[in-house]
Amino acid sequence: MSFSIAGKVAIVTGAANGVGLSVARHFLAQGAYVMCADMDEASLMAEYGDEAEAEDAKLAYFAGDLRQKLTIANLLSATIDAFDGVDILVNASRQVLMSEPLSVEEDNVAELLEQNLMTSLRLTQQVAKWMIKNSDKSGDDDGVVGSIVNLSSIAARRCQPELLAFSISSAAVDQMTRAMAVSLAPHRIRVNAVAFGSVMSSSLRDMLAENPDYREEIMSKTPLGRVAPASEVAETVQYLTSDCSGFMTGQILTVDGGRTLVDPVHAPTH
Repeated sequence: MSFSIAGKVAIVTGAANGVGLSVARHFLAQGAYVMCADMDEASLMAEYGDEAEAEDAKLAYFAGDLRQKLTIANLLSATIDAFDGVDILVNASRQVLMSEPLSVEEDNVAELLEQNLMTSLRLTQQVAKWMIKNSDKSGDDDGVVGSIVNLSSIAARRCQPELLAFSISSAAVDQMTRAMAVSLAPHRIRVNAVAFGSVMSSSLRDMLAENPDYREEIMSKTPLGRVAPASEVAETVQYLTSDCSGFMTGQILTVDGGRTLVDPVHAPTH
């Protein structure tokens, strides 16, 4: 079996920054064709604009609010127009907001469920339907039709009141991953997730900018003693989309340096 994803067509959401950007860049370096999607059009243009305009470009970008159903349909259509299909979907778009559990005014559970869960679920449904239809047309009854990877967080398993909404949405993403894995298995579409913590995501970078002392606290609570670059998540995502994980579906792989083995409640989790 091979770790190669060369020649595969991937949609990566949240590709303008953070872990999503790292996944998109890693996939491109590995020879995949990548549709980079995000609602931040200015950042997409700054990051990918020149490359997307090059002859025989292996990347394209799409700006839009994926909370809108029509935008999801347009993203799928743009990907098919650019690369003639979709083999991989990486749902890397996610938002972290602080919560006040006892404040009705600051309740953001519904907002994060919409952003972190429903956008991924709707895009998964649309991409899976296309994969199933395309597979039926081809008549190919062997091998995997497609691979979908969701990005989650170890916050799904930790109890941190200030991350109430994010924790709930992360746990929902994990359960959605399992449910869709079972639903799509008969169609030979695999669905897995990467739950990470102690990784330099955009939200963690913002938190460290406000409070640099958090870095030492995180490192002291991480058995491997460091904050990992986003590239280590990207490499795990590649594994889950490659042939080497061909018999894996419905799994939540943890990339956290051991944080969840010893992590006390009050250490920051992202």
